[in-house]
Amino acid sequence: MLTDWRGLPVTASGDATVEAIDTFVEGLLGYENRAAVIVAAADADGESTLANAYAAMFSMFLESREAPGMAAGYIARAEAAAKHATARERLVLDAVRAWAEGDIPRAIAVGEELAASHPREIATAKTTQYHYFNLGDAAGMLRISEKIGAMNDDLSYAHGMAAFAYEQAHLLEDAEAAARHAIKLKRKEPWAHHALSHVFLAQGRTSEARGFLEDVKETWTDLNSFMFSHNWWHMALVMIDQGDSEAILGFYDRNIWGIWKEYSQDQVGAVSLLARLELVGMDVGDRWSDLGQYLKARVDDHVQPFLSAQYLYGLARAGLPEADAMMASVRAHAATAPAFIQPVWTEVAVPLCEALLAHARGDVETTVRRLGPGLPRLVEIGGSHAQRDLFEQIWLDALIRTNRLGAAQRILEQRREASPEAKPTYGKLALIYDRLDLPTEAGRMMVRARAAALMH
Repeated sequence: MLTDWRGLPVTASGDATVEAIDTFVEGLLGYENRAAVIVAAADADGESTLANAYAAMFSMFLESREAPGMAAGYIARAEAAAKHATARERLVLDAVRAWAEGDIPRAIAVGEELAASHPREIATAKTTQYHYFNLGDAAGMLRISEKIGAMNDDLSYAHGMAAFAYEQAHLLEDAEAAARHAIKLKRKEPWAHHALSHVFLAQGRTSEARGFLEDVKETWTDLNSFMFSHNWWHMALVMIDQGDSEAILGFYDRNIWGIWKEYSQDQVGAVSLLARLELVGMDVGDRWSDLGQYLKARVDDHVQPFLSAQYLYGLARAGLPEADAMMASVRAHAATAPAFIQPVWTEVAVPLCEALLAHARGDVETTVRRLGPGLPRLVEIGGSHAQRDLFEQIWLDALIRTNRLGAAQRILEQRREASPEAKPTYGKLALIYDRLDLPTEAGRMMVRARAAALMH
């Protein structure tokens, strides 16, 4: 029996398949392009259940409505070879099959079983944590990480997984410790870089974040488009807080939009960043137009509510009629969504999409009315705290533009306390205090805005 890099038995036709399996798993955990080698390996080895199950897993990470069809052939070949597979390999296949069938609760249950019985099966653990993340279940993310932690203590990727789980669970000290330990084990650990960026953002440590990201960005080589563009997206958030928004457009076209324009995460990262830049007063030129052309294909693509909401906003900001078609498609999908996720679609995602569509078209009154009540439940649509903050910023913008200044003032003061280095907050507060006829407070905010600028 052959064994993989973590010492687990592998059913395969030879060493070349095992080498490809190892490369895939390390590439998956490290967010590197080399993970794609699993496709050719699976095509060449119909005897390997694991190689074919992993090829199906790779296909599903495309996060598109076409992905299950792409995975189907590999799942069929994995099933055909399963009589010779190990128990671990059959469970991996079961988890991937459930994912492709849209049965996420089943995929999670199998992932939990694997984490308990085979904690070194870290590719499925990573995928299970991904499922929990998309459901807004931070406790589940952390549980998977803890189940595999002891048997993978030597592995930087396991600590990176733990770091992000801790951060999403608001255990920020633990998150920072885990991220720094991961980076100590392996400097090029982009997921740990990402987790630590989240910690800095949550604690308002803007200057520290900028210094850290500038230091480690040299290691972002050979990464897949998501990880490369997403860590640059985090750099952009820091720069917005520092009032350095104009410089962002200099790398937006190279490092955030322009790597793989057809990919889901690249698309929503671009939507989110353009929206944030506009919310601080930047003119983004014709960039919505280019982005919108790639979003047209997403009208009926409802893999995740978090993704659909941003596709819709991008279509609307691009001024495309497909935005209306997508809004109708979201409503139709919500009515027929699987039972485990249907309440999220109908009660959270549909109102959110209606609010975003209205905001993109200048109907900010509708934005306030449709978005405000659902804010406490937005965690259920997936995405990180940092990513979902876009929706609160849009709501805040609508509050200001509909003259709900008292509510906006309270929210902005809370945001200022959490992130005292964020320069745009001071300017918005100064404007609000001026409109509230509170010149003393307005003046104080202008002084603080200048002080915040000096901190950078």
